[in-house]
Amino acid sequence: MEFKIDKIEDWQKVIDTILPELKHNILLLKGNLGAGKTTFTQYLVKSLGSFAEVSSPTYAIVNEYDTPKGNIFHFDLYRLKNAREVDDIGIDEYLDNAFLCIIEWPEVFEDELSQSPHHEMTIETDGDLRVVNFR
Repeated sequence: MEFKIDKIEDWQKVIDTILPELKHNILLLKGNLGAGKTTFTQYLVKSLGSFAEVSSPTYAIVNEYDTPKGNIFHFDLYRLKNAREVDDIGIDEYLDNAFLCIIEWPEVFEDELSQSPHHEMTIETDGDLRVVNFR
């Protein structure tokens, strides 16, 4: 699925379309700095019934949000150098116990996730326009 975002409110339309399509508990979120990964996550977490304030987990590495459907773990792997460092944070336990794991900058751990059913979203920027692809 492809979406074009030219104003922040358009994120809700993306969420409304993909939420029924989320069949797996892992969502890989790719895009350049400032592309809108955390903004997307804010809309998604709110749409799943959480009242938590969503922020980028850049320094914490993982943020947790409670929803009526279960826990959401929001990862930012940008600062991690390799798969071993990702293993060291206990990612397998999070993956096994989450309603949803949203993983920003998943490239460092993507080979390890290739055997796990997951969704992938890419956000590309073109000026103020965002082009979002979901699979």
